[in-house]
Amino acid sequence: MKKMSDLRIIVLGAAAGGGLPQWNCGCLNCSMARDPASALRPQTQSSLAVSLDGEAWAVFNASPDMREQVGANLALQPRRLRHSPIKSVVLTNGDIDHLAGLLVLREKQAFTVFSTGAVDQIIAENPVFRVLDPELVSRTIVSIEEPFFPLPSLEARLFAVPGKVPLFLEEGEPDLAVESEHTVGLELEADNKRIYYIPGCAMMNDALGRRLNVASGTGCKTGRRMGHMPIGGEGGSLDALGTLNIRRKIYVHINNTNPIWRAGSERDSVESRGFEVGFDGMEVRL
Repeated sequence: MKKMSDLRIIVLGAAAGGGLPQWNCGCLNCSMARDPASALRPQTQSSLAVSLDGEAWAVFNASPDMREQVGANLALQPRRLRHSPIKSVVLTNGDIDHLAGLLVLREKQAFTVFSTGAVDQIIAENPVFRVLDPELVSRTIVSIEEPFFPLPSLEARLFAVPGKVPLFLEEGEPDLAVESEHTVGLELEADNKRIYYIPGCAMMNDALGRRLNVASGTGCKTGRRMGHMPIGGEGGSLDALGTLNIRRKIYVHINNTNPIWRAGSERDSVESRGFEVGFDGMEVRL
């Protein structure tokens, strides 16, 4: 009889681009995160790691904090002189906070990078990524809704969500409602266990709602302008996701200024609705 897989998910980084604290930010959250006496711990930039056996791991988005994240998680550390449990990296967009970590993984180690054609083009056109030895690091382009396997027996699909191109590709005001290969969500399934990872999404639309329901003073840009749904208010993710038949709902890719990082009414509102606030090192097993 086939042994059921233990789907293991580690939140390597729960913060959005810039992390917590952000290097040039003196907001309350960042100030607290710098204070060792505070209850608010620093958080690195958005990334997940997933495994079925605890030995081979797939990483979802390569954050600039990859070195620190590997150092903080024993499961991702070498087992011998030259070794890595990381077998693949899957990218959901071409933002710096999801792409720059590839440069940390340049020390002649074999793994596969999975991405859409649009994100692969960003890598191909930027000569800095030539530090990844093509004899060891292969790049695989995945079409939207095409099944692929970042690990044996772990089936994955990329699906388009409303979003925008990376900041460095913007020309004028971007269309935040467009669905393209530049911003995707991720569906993972193994042994009839399913998780969704959607670190960047500008808004809930009917298509995304159907997919998920079946599954059971710091700057002038709003979260929506950066391509992310707000949590509260009209069109916010609390209302949009709150009625869906989803077993666990965990926030990651959280902006450094967001008050849900700390105790208070905003966090209470999130948790009272059945949502969890992700954090570095958080582990989920299914």
